[in-house]
Amino acid sequence: MWTPATPLALTSTQKSELQSFARGRNTPHKMVVRARIVLLATEGMANNAIAKTLRVNRKTAIQWRERFAREGINGLRDRSKPGRKPRLGAAVVQRVIETTLRGKPTDATHWSNRSLGKHLGLSKSAVQRIWNAHNLKPHLVRTFKLSNDKRFLEKMTDVIGLYLNPPENALVFCVDEKSQIQALDRTQPSLPLKKGRAGTMTHDYKRNGTTTLFAALNVLKGEVIGECMLRHRHQEFLKFLRKIDGTTPQDLDLHCIVDNYGTHKHPNVKAWLAKHPRFHFHFIPTSSSWLNLVERWFGEITRKRIRRGVFRSVQELEQAIREYIENNNKDPEPFVWTRKVEDIMEKISRARASLSVVQKC
Repeated sequence: MWTPATPLALTSTQKSELQSFARGRNTPHKMVVRARIVLLATEGMANNAIAKTLRVNRKTAIQWRERFAREGINGLRDRSKPGRKPRLGAAVVQRVIETTLRGKPTDATHWSNRSLGKHLGLSKSAVQRIWNAHNLKPHLVRTFKLSNDKRFLEKMTDVIGLYLNPPENALVFCVDEKSQIQALDRTQPSLPLKKGRAGTMTHDYKRNGTTTLFAALNVLKGEVIGECMLRHRHQEFLKFLRKIDGTTPQDLDLHCIVDNYGTHKHPNVKAWLAKHPRFHFHFIPTSSSWLNLVERWFGEITRKRIRRGVFRSVQELEQAIREYIENNNKDPEPFVWTRKVEDIMEKISRARASLSVVQKC
């Protein structure tokens, strides 16, 4: 037999509200249990008996009984808990940031979270949290090159004008060559892709020769005129120009966007262009290959067909390239240029300003 405890005193409002909690279908379970503890306590039931009836710990019954006696209905609700205090002070965070930005380890070019943590007496996870919070990524680096061409603005405006407002009765081609494409064979057979495992490929390879791909990308349609040759001298370039001349309508002018490679400016090439007035060369600024859209297409064929290909001979490599060009021309997708000259110049001005600050330091 349990010894009855002193009953809790309830007002009619409190009793009604507790009964509502105890019967409520949408009331959280923990609130239902607390309300039932108090209701049983008002009937004089001992704490042990309450615990056994509701299948809770005796300390739980005592806790909510006493809290209700002190605070009423509000005492049954959860109390707000203070947030976790940051382990690292502002001074430590600032020290990590400053060291990351302006310091370097003695044995490396950049910090890792482990090396910086060891240097500052912190854990690698603490360093990583600070880096994540302030978007610091010392393991990454991006390449860039600003053109020093004195006629940069003039040449860029000319090329972008062809992209955004091509001339009538003319075709615009981006022309270039991708040299030294290697026909690589793997030393061991590759394993195919399967569930739970990526495809495999040996890290070493066997070289079976090289080829050069000459390509002319039709800016409007996305079609490509291409030809593989063993070398990339002015003789091969002239041969490719003749192919462009023979495969395009003779009544249209041809505006060719090219880079500053010496082959494109060879005297024999200039003499040939003088005899073929429908060809117009537009040279991009130096160190500005991003202006030539055929470079974007070269990236596509490298990623999709060449990089992971297995070629036992140069002939196999060239056949793969020809097949890729044929498939490209069956369903061509042109690269659409959208950036304006003003936007590019604004970005370049910011880059030059940043470089000047670094050089002064």
